[in-house]
Amino acid sequence: MQLEGIHHVSINVKDVDEALGFYVDLLGMERLDRPDFGFPGAWLRSGAQEVHLIGIDSGPPLKEQHFAFKVANVDSVKATLEGAGLKCSKPFEIAGVCRQAFTHDPSGNMVEFNQRL
Repeated sequence: MQLEGIHHVSINVKDVDEALGFYVDLLGMERLDRPDFGFPGAWLRSGAQEVHLIGIDSGPPLKEQHFAFKVANVDSVKATLEGAGLKCSKPFEIAGVCRQAFTHDPSGNMVEFNQRL
């Protein structure tokens, strides 16, 4: 067996429209066609990876659980998020690896922005 990479990450959101405002309108993800599964949701893409929103509130997200977007400039991302009224951690460096910053989507899911060095 050989894995080829991560195709998508699914996250639960309380309000799909509110989540689309964050992931599509603010972050610029592309919305994809999604089959009707009998519950609300949306499929999104950034580059070759996808994020699938599941419109089911299953309680608060786990505190440490997160996924990361690769970005060219984490300082620019922080400025964009704060300009939209969101809190974003101060970017910090993992020596020789990356610079990263964190925020939360409207449902409380932690999202990392990772600038490789």
